[in-house]
Amino acid sequence: MRKIHRFQGNGKHILLDVASGAVHVVDPMIFDMAADMLDLSKEAMVEKYTGRYDPREVAQGYDELDYLIEEGLLYCEDTPVDLSGFNPDCHIKAMCLHVSHDCNLRCAYCFASQGDFHGERMVMDLETGKKALDFLLENSGNRRNLEVDFFGGEPMMNFDVVKELVSYGREREKAYGKNFRFTMTTNGLLLNDENIEYLNREMANVVLSIDGRKEINDAMRPTVNKKGSYDTIVPNFQKLIASRGDKDYYIRGTFTNHNLDFSKDVILFHDLGFEKTSMEPVVTDPNEEYAIREEHLDQILKEYEKLSEDYLRIRKEDPDFLFFHYMIDLSGGPCAYKKSIGCGAGSEYVAVTPTGDIYPCHQFVGEEDFLLGNVDDGIVNKDLQDHFHKADVFHKGACTDCWAKYFCSGGCHANAYHNNGDIYEPFDIGCQMERKRLECALSVYANEQSEE
Repeated sequence: MRKIHRFQGNGKHILLDVASGAVHVVDPMIFDMAADMLDLSKEAMVEKYTGRYDPREVAQGYDELDYLIEEGLLYCEDTPVDLSGFNPDCHIKAMCLHVSHDCNLRCAYCFASQGDFHGERMVMDLETGKKALDFLLENSGNRRNLEVDFFGGEPMMNFDVVKELVSYGREREKAYGKNFRFTMTTNGLLLNDENIEYLNREMANVVLSIDGRKEINDAMRPTVNKKGSYDTIVPNFQKLIASRGDKDYYIRGTFTNHNLDFSKDVILFHDLGFEKTSMEPVVTDPNEEYAIREEHLDQILKEYEKLSEDYLRIRKEDPDFLFFHYMIDLSGGPCAYKKSIGCGAGSEYVAVTPTGDIYPCHQFVGEEDFLLGNVDDGIVNKDLQDHFHKADVFHKGACTDCWAKYFCSGGCHANAYHNNGDIYEPFDIGCQMERKRLECALSVYANEQSEE
């Protein structure tokens, strides 16, 4: 199969070769002609487009397109990658460590049932945490760099154990010749001068959760006593970021059908001094009042386009401002294996609960059908792990003809399962949003590259 994707965005005409990932910014004539290159001869092409364009330019354009095809930069053959040799033993490189199944917020859309993951509220004890780190070290094969994200609930409700686990990890990594990269996801309510200093010293990345405007954030992210969280967390986040230096952080928002004009929230992040941002669509039961449904999709896609325009404008004055979904690097990027398998949930990445149970990722925690094992016995459900290991773009029927498959790698398994009951059947609304985000990202890239 040979396929390209043609689209326009932010004043650019763009051709994307699906198989190679090559991106071409072209003029309107080449843009039109590219659709016919596999079907028309040079003579037929000149005949078709004479009258709309100069015939000599059409002939020259045909030769230019033909050259790109010969060089493997356009209409490349899309051949499935042999993944049988990629991580056959399911060595794990990353872990979501649930140090707390309790939370001091009661977010309306929380997939974790306001922190308890549909179970008992609890925190992880030190010994279970140590076993989890040892499990990762012992099951990581020859991978040297390992990642652990302290997660919840709210992980800072068990901060003393977090600090002890970081110290333990630093001791144990030496014996294994490994290197831990510790990160944390927090709602920010418990941040203070002391723990901010610790996070900025020990955590390679900190994900900070806020949904944008005060009225939006406080409606969706109230505290346990039903008060708003915005006025507390914004100063806390600003203080953390001010002393973070060049270490990574991300402001992570969620939009629902209450703020389909979410570009305003992303712009607010910039106005508050937050340079590294993201805004994710809520994933929930479509029957929930705040859920994103098919009738919201047109507005959302237009909002992504508006945000890309605003983003280009802001970055002309502040090139350090980043929106996660519009960041794209075409100079290198992941290998063919990674482009095909995505996040590696269940095979390269796992989540561990306070009781030591192991799940494919944090989105599956508490669902007994997805229990892989525990830190005492290791991975017991090998069939389930193999099921996740094979969930690549070549085993997902909806991905076969999708131009975006090597960018999204088949999408989120949990989103697929929770909407379609099958990790091999991608969530269509999510796919449509992802494709629009990619078009916007490529149009941003094309504009910024042309100005360099």
